[in-house]
Amino acid sequence: METFTFNTVELILLSAAGILFIIQLIYYFSLYNRIHLHNKAVGKEEETHFTRELPPLSVILCARNEAENLRKILPAILEQDYPQFEVIVINDASTDDTEDILGVMEEKYPHLYHSFTPKSARYISHKKLALTLGIKASKHDWLVFTETNCMPASNQWLKLMARNFTPQTQIVLGYSGYDRTKGWLHKRTSFDTLFQSLRYLGFALAGKPYIGIGRNLAYRKELFFQQKGFSKYLNLQRGEDDLFINELATSSNTRVETDFNATTRIQPVYRYKDWKEEKVSYMATAKFYHGIQRYLLGFETFSRLLFYIACIAGIAFGILNFHWLVAGIAFLIWLLRFTVQAVIINCTTKEMGGGRKYYFSLPVFDLIQPVQSLKFKLCRFFRGKGDFMRR
Repeated sequence: METFTFNTVELILLSAAGILFIIQLIYYFSLYNRIHLHNKAVGKEEETHFTRELPPLSVILCARNEAENLRKILPAILEQDYPQFEVIVINDASTDDTEDILGVMEEKYPHLYHSFTPKSARYISHKKLALTLGIKASKHDWLVFTETNCMPASNQWLKLMARNFTPQTQIVLGYSGYDRTKGWLHKRTSFDTLFQSLRYLGFALAGKPYIGIGRNLAYRKELFFQQKGFSKYLNLQRGEDDLFINELATSSNTRVETDFNATTRIQPVYRYKDWKEEKVSYMATAKFYHGIQRYLLGFETFSRLLFYIACIAGIAFGILNFHWLVAGIAFLIWLLRFTVQAVIINCTTKEMGGGRKYYFSLPVFDLIQPVQSLKFKLCRFFRGKGDFMRR
């Protein structure tokens, strides 16, 4: 009876694939599965304690040439099923019909207020200035933030966010995602946003919050003034959400709301350039994050790429040398990870209302995501060098 033996290269490739497979499983079960586990716990009314109080709150948005979005989205925010709230919109030097639309809506909705950023404002991010003006104008302690391209999934959005306003809570992180729309760009942006949510909300649910996203976010007004607003990073284009939360979020003062009816649905992106600019600007602030989280996420990305290399090399080496057992084992390791990944990601996107299933596209996006991140980082690096040389 002939015995099959592995040579040194085969042993190295299969051992590497196996070790990297275990590392990937640890990330998926301990981090990326957190939203699904949290939803199950809330459904069983276990390990989650909500408040029944519904304190008055202020919803703050800033708008820059967003007339069409305001027509569609503002009524959904203004007609929330919530006892006492105000909506403040800061018109950030818009040149379209934004001012007229806000004026007409204020006549219909007495709890809508709007103001504007001074035209003379320079040397400061207009968005930070707009949000600061909105916060100072707000009447209530709890502030809820979203953006003019984000539609609340239901009229229960504010109630579900507010059930987390316990006495110990100072920050509430919410989920935002894209509804299903046709097109390659939309599929790509949807997956990227989903994966980003699995990461930062997963860490928050694990008791290690490190950022928040302004599309669906709440915090106390006093927190803003204790931090002296956005003074620490006025020189940066972004940072009003992720860096602000990174400075202040702790395991004891931060909660996460993951009910589908509390999500905000992002309007489709039609131009790759717009999405790229947003990604690049967020990456510019990532290097300022405190905590080990971004290094752990970087290690996951690195181990993911090595896993693909080890599996593909094992399959190719086995086929080229007619060592079918080697090729089969390498493929089986990849298939097991793919199965775990598909189950966790599709369960989460189903619960969060994405309406999209990831099967054949999953390996493609799984590889594109770290590659595009590297591409955007390089773009940011060379853009920064160009800015430096021009100065």
